[in-house]
Amino acid sequence: MSDNSGTDRVEVVQGPSPNEMRDPLVRHEFKKASVWIGMICAVALFVLLIQPLLIIFAGLVFAAMLDGGVRLLGRVLKIGRGWRLMIVVLSVVVFLAGTFYLTGVQVVEQVTQLQDTLIAQFNRVTAWLSSMGVMPGRSDLNSILQQALGSVGRLTSWVGTAAGALTSLFMIMVIGLFLAMDPRVYERGVQWMIPTDHRPEFAITLRRMGETMRRLLAGRLLGMAAEGVLTWIALAIGGVPMALLLGIITGVLAFIPNIGAFVSGVLMVAVGFSGGYETGIWAIATYFIVQTFDGYVLIPMVAKRTVDLPPALTLGAQILASALFGVMGLALADPMTAMIKVALERSSERTEEEDDDGAEGAAAAAGI
Repeated sequence: MSDNSGTDRVEVVQGPSPNEMRDPLVRHEFKKASVWIGMICAVALFVLLIQPLLIIFAGLVFAAMLDGGVRLLGRVLKIGRGWRLMIVVLSVVVFLAGTFYLTGVQVVEQVTQLQDTLIAQFNRVTAWLSSMGVMPGRSDLNSILQQALGSVGRLTSWVGTAAGALTSLFMIMVIGLFLAMDPRVYERGVQWMIPTDHRPEFAITLRRMGETMRRLLAGRLLGMAAEGVLTWIALAIGGVPMALLLGIITGVLAFIPNIGAFVSGVLMVAVGFSGGYETGIWAIATYFIVQTFDGYVLIPMVAKRTVDLPPALTLGAQILASALFGVMGLALADPMTAMIKVALERSSERTEEEDDDGAEGAAAAAGI
């Protein structure tokens, strides 16, 4: 028998291969890579799903409004939550239907009149600017409006269509209604997805977010009603055309602080000067009086029981949200900022509590 041990002898490399997970270094690097890949996938998924996410968040906002009405009604009527929710929904429907029935024809006529008035006023202003040498020539209103709407971005181009807007509104109302029927079911479902050790802290933060959202929306609705009614009455007294429509627009835009007031003021002044110099001055005075009352009387009273959001923070959040998410982001900027503020405040409180507990433990160990 021949001895082939010399020719068959081979040298085998020791240690795990790169595709084996037994090496601690490979596992550590794989975990770090997984975290970065997961973050990239999460950001990409967030960008792709931004439209439905905004609709879902708007549904949460609508549910908070309904829930606030249900809780308020519960202080008077000691009946089941379902019955109280039905009363709130029917009250809103009756109010909207009655308002449209009483003022529908007038509002429709004023909408057409408002469009013609704004176009005429815009052409008058651009002609004056051209004569002063500020603008090189007469601007095309349609092109400017298309550029302004196009700056919103492709993410929210679907909002421009009537079908998309109505569909989104319907989905928001349906989501909000289902959430308001039994919010505890969805709250327990969200808590179930959180690790067990973090559920108590998450429950506290979630409860505070709900309270903050209800207070914020209650203040917004009160401000909207006050601004709309006061604007309508003041403009009607001064003989400003389309007073009812301007009051409705002012009340709706009051949901968006700062920017909404500016837009409604521009519309108010433009329509006021279309009726003459005196009505234009009256419209300016009405705008400043209503905004002064809202800013120095109504908002401070409501702010004591709602969220304390600094104006600069609110405006900055609105600018960022409108640039990223368009019109819907602008409308939801305040609730988003309020929720983030609540989460950060609770995180800060938890850190302080842990520091206090650590200091007490160290003092006890030292025998102090």
